[in-house]
Amino acid sequence: MRIQLSDHFTYKRLLRFVMPSVMMIICTSVYGIVDGFFVSNYVGKTPFAAINLIMPLLMGLGTIGFMIGTGGSAIVSKTMGEGKEELANQYFSMLVWVALGLGTVLSALVFILIRPITLAFGAEGELLENCVVYGRILLCVMPAFILQFVFQSFFITAEKPGLNLQIQLAAGVANGILDYLFIVVFSWGLAGAALATAAGQVIGGVVPVFYFIRKNDSRLRLARARFEKGILAKALANGSSEMVTNLSVSIVSILYNFKLMMAAGEDGVAAYGIIMYVNIIFMAVFLGYAIGSAPVAGFHYGAGNHDELRNMFRKSIVLMAGAGIVMFGIAELTAVPLVMIFAGYDEGLMELTVHGFRLYALSFIMMGVNVWASAFFTALGNGVVSAVISFCRTLVFQVIVIFILPLILGMDGIWLGVGAAELLALGVSIVFLVGEKKRYRY
Repeated sequence: MRIQLSDHFTYKRLLRFVMPSVMMIICTSVYGIVDGFFVSNYVGKTPFAAINLIMPLLMGLGTIGFMIGTGGSAIVSKTMGEGKEELANQYFSMLVWVALGLGTVLSALVFILIRPITLAFGAEGELLENCVVYGRILLCVMPAFILQFVFQSFFITAEKPGLNLQIQLAAGVANGILDYLFIVVFSWGLAGAALATAAGQVIGGVVPVFYFIRKNDSRLRLARARFEKGILAKALANGSSEMVTNLSVSIVSILYNFKLMMAAGEDGVAAYGIIMYVNIIFMAVFLGYAIGSAPVAGFHYGAGNHDELRNMFRKSIVLMAGAGIVMFGIAELTAVPLVMIFAGYDEGLMELTVHGFRLYALSFIMMGVNVWASAFFTALGNGVVSAVISFCRTLVFQVIVIFILPLILGMDGIWLGVGAAELLALGVSIVFLVGEKKRYRY
C-alpha cells in the first residue's frame, strides 16, 4: 500500500516510510566506504590517507545539494499541503535547475584551485599528488553528485522514497563492481577508485532527472520554470541548517585530520578516516529518519493538522532517543570486526582505530535527537533555529572541544570531542524544542 504524506502515522507506518531514506543515505555514502576498503587493502596506506584528506572538501561541495534539497522540499511540501500542486511543481523545477547551474560553476572553480587547497591541508609529495588525482576526477561529475543530494529530499516529497532507494542501490552496486574491476582486476589504483565513484554518482544524480522530466505517477515533475528569487532565498535560508551540518562536518574533518597528522602522522589520518566510514553506517539511521520524516511534518504543518504534527513530534522523540542508545551498544560490540574490514592488515592501525571508535561511539547516544531536531525545525520553515542547532553541534562546540580536550586527555580528547559537542548541543535542542512548542502547537 502506498503511504501518503497526509496519512496518520503509527510507529509501524512511520518506520516503513522512513526506511528507504535510511537505506538511501547508506547507499549514497557507500562510495567512500567501498573506495576506502579497496584502496586500503589493494593500493596502500598513503593513497587511503589521500582519500580521507580530500574527501571532506568534495563532501563540502555536495552540501549545496543538501541545502537546496532539504530547504526546497520543505517549501514544496508545504505548498502541496496548501493544495497548490502546480505552484509546487514550479518551485521544484526552478530549484533543481539552479542546483545544477551552481554546482557546475563551483566545481570548475575548485578543479582549478585543488592543488593549492590540498597544499594548505598539509599534504606534500605522494600524498599531495594522490589528492589531486582523486579530487579532479570526482570534480568532473560533482554537479551530478549535488543533484543526487537534491533528489534525496524531493523523492520523499513526491511520495516515491522506494524508487529513490532503487536508484541509489543501483548506483552503489555499480560503484562496488567497478571498484573491483578497476582496482583489483585492471590495477588502475587510486584513479580507478575515483572513476568507479564517479560512475555511481552519475547514476544517482542523472537518472532522477530523466524520471522527473518525463510523465510519471509521482506528485512532482520537472519542467521549465521562471526564476523566483524570493523562493530561492527562502529555500537557501531554510536549508542552511542542513548545509551547515554537512559543511561543518567537512570543516571539522579537515581540522581533525590536521590535528591527527601532527599527533600520529598518516596513521592518525587513516584511523580517523576508518572511524568516519564506520560512523556513516550509524549516522545513516539518524539522518535517514530526519530526511524521511521532515516532509511529513512540513505537510501537516502547512495543512494545519496540529494533532498529526504533535503525533510526529512525540513518536520522533521516542524513536531517536531509543535509537541512540541502541546504536551505542551495537558500536561497542562490533568495533573490532568493523574496523578489521579496513585495517586488518596493520596491527598498530587496528589497535589505534578500535580504541578511538569506542570513545567516539559515545556521541551516538545524543546524536539522533540533535539531527532530528534540526530537520524538524527546517520542516516547520524555521531555518534560523534549525541552523543554530546545526551550527552549534557540528562546528562551534566541536571546534572548542578539539582545542581544549586534547590538552587535558591527549589523543583520547580528540576521539571524545564529538561526544562532548553532541552533549552540549543536546541542551540547545531541548531549549528550542520546549521553547517553540506553543508557537507551532506540536
